[in-house]
Amino acid sequence: MKAVLVIMDSLGVGELPDASRYSDAGADTLGHILDNYPLDIPNLRRLGIGNIERPEDPSGLVAGGRLAVDAPVGVYGRLAEQSAGKDTITGHWEIAGIETEVPFKTYHNGFPQELMDEFERRIGRGYLGNCVASGTEIIEELGDEHETTGKVIVYTSADSVFQIAANTDVVPLDELYRICEIARELLVGEYSCGRVIARPYVKGPDGKRTRTADRHDYAVSPPSDTILDVISGAGQTVYSIGKIRDIFNGKGITEAVHTESNDDGITKTIEAIEKDFDGLIFTNLVDFDSKYGHRRDPVGYGQAIEAFDRRLPEILAALKDDDILIITADHGNDPVHAGFDHTREYIFCLMSGKALKEGYDLGTRRTYADIGATIADYLTGRKGATEIGESFLDLIRA
Repeated sequence: MKAVLVIMDSLGVGELPDASRYSDAGADTLGHILDNYPLDIPNLRRLGIGNIERPEDPSGLVAGGRLAVDAPVGVYGRLAEQSAGKDTITGHWEIAGIETEVPFKTYHNGFPQELMDEFERRIGRGYLGNCVASGTEIIEELGDEHETTGKVIVYTSADSVFQIAANTDVVPLDELYRICEIARELLVGEYSCGRVIARPYVKGPDGKRTRTADRHDYAVSPPSDTILDVISGAGQTVYSIGKIRDIFNGKGITEAVHTESNDDGITKTIEAIEKDFDGLIFTNLVDFDSKYGHRRDPVGYGQAIEAFDRRLPEILAALKDDDILIITADHGNDPVHAGFDHTREYIFCLMSGKALKEGYDLGTRRTYADIGATIADYLTGRKGATEIGESFLDLIRA
């Protein structure tokens, strides 16, 4: 018996009531993609993505009702974020049962000079940047100087991240990872930061700089147990795919595999479903966020959703009779919003499996954590296993 939890990273479905506090009034990732690209997603629509209620909208449905079908076959609904923040760690941790009451510290003016001085001393080389920037833009802006001097490129965003970019011909990958580990050691206490991210890139013969798939995140550990600990503690497998292991710093995870792309993540998810174990498969498909949301590319984002939709029947066909599939997001990243950062939004939830009812409307749930609580209940029979979250399994079991 497996629960397969797939995160379509950043596919929000409309602003939360407090979005204006985060400068995100009007954000609607799915709706604004549809405004700019005619989504052809019959499989997600069939599960009910277009039938999710949005009472505050005149149409009453997400995406203005444009994706609704007459008789959806999945369990469908949306969930509000209870935690403070809108970043990757906060969203994933809440899904898994942790409320983040104080947002992770951000550095809109760059990191303090005394911290950067110690960072420079510890890594044995200089740095460039130390500013808020787009990752693809800053490697073009500072790439020549970095490649000439060997100084690493440091930048951040509206999230709590310390990102280090380097050309792997200048700073080999192992060295970049070592530098990130030093940064992780420094970014605690007064200088706390949610994630350090290695951002390796290569420069082609044409001079174009391209980030590689060797990104690695160094996160803080969850402060308490999540559904990952509950499930692995029950003797079951917690199989992470993509950056899930990094987000939870390995806590509660029994097996982990790296991914090169969304498509690779889908393939590895199907391979995991076919393995002989009971437990949780937890997949993050990061391209939606990193390649399209942050780069404010609604057309590319829409095409990526369509690519996922085309492979969704493969995932469903791989499920055994007692397996369930949950598809959701972790925050928004509206590709037409100002700036290039995440947006404070509801997330959707679609579920399917022979053990579940067809066409059940969950409405709006008050916390992302209800997803995790339901998964823990399904796999272990434990209710109330984490600090927040209420299982809705009794509502949807066939």
